[in-house]
Amino acid sequence: MTKKIFTTVITLFITVAAMAETAVKNGDAISFLGDSITYYGNRFEGGYVNLVIAGLKANGIDAVKLPAGISGHKSNQMLARLEQDVLAKKPQIMTLSCGVNDVWHGKRGVKLPEYKKNITELIDKAQAAGVKVCILTATMITENPDAGYNLTLASYNDFLRQLAREKGCMLADLNAVMQKEIAAFKAKYPDFKGNLFTNDGVHMNPNGNELMAEGVLRAFGLDDAQIAKAKSVWHDKYSDVGRVLFSGRMIRKIAPLAAEKGVSIQEYLAQMVENLPEK
Repeated sequence: MTKKIFTTVITLFITVAAMAETAVKNGDAISFLGDSITYYGNRFEGGYVNLVIAGLKANGIDAVKLPAGISGHKSNQMLARLEQDVLAKKPQIMTLSCGVNDVWHGKRGVKLPEYKKNITELIDKAQAAGVKVCILTATMITENPDAGYNLTLASYNDFLRQLAREKGCMLADLNAVMQKEIAAFKAKYPDFKGNLFTNDGVHMNPNGNELMAEGVLRAFGLDDAQIAKAKSVWHDKYSDVGRVLFSGRMIRKIAPLAAEKGVSIQEYLAQMVENLPEK
């Protein structure tokens, strides 16, 4: 065997071995069940749903996207439409993003005991249909971890973590990662105001979409090298920042500049526009 052929064989072996360790295989269909965060995660090319698919493709895994996000939906509504929107389409994998509206909607929301019942039944039905489930912890409701909504949300996320262990589900602990990243950024830039990962405290900006997509891909089993490949194709994927499209890389560059001025990302962008020269 020549050196060139040997190298090619070894490279192919490593690639196949890496793919074998991931939960997603070529041709698998992934259903993304969720609320408005998932709906917008599919609407823009830089939304987390599309970034997950692009990140898999960058690693040689072609997956079929089955978007199932509806704005305003809570656990009871997702359970009610599980058969029609997910199981009837026969996906191999389902990601579940549910919890923000159950808490955020207050009196119109879903209390924890009913939420537990709904989510457990939802997972049981999906697994009974042969669908592998990836649970996403609910992100945040305002980017202040001490806000009342987030203190309430913590018990919902604790349940999701426990359920993932009990049911053998994949887990993307997005809430924990988001809180850690926000704390680290604000420790470095204490004068920063506004939101780092969201447009309005809930719905993702490009930075938040990339955080969510990375969390899902890691839950699927992708390693650091594979995540780096995914990120290399994300830089030109745009999503919404107050009705203006930016990439995650652009937001990460803008955030420190906004922090130095003590303003939010949106305020900084508004100042940039205001200071543009007139033609």
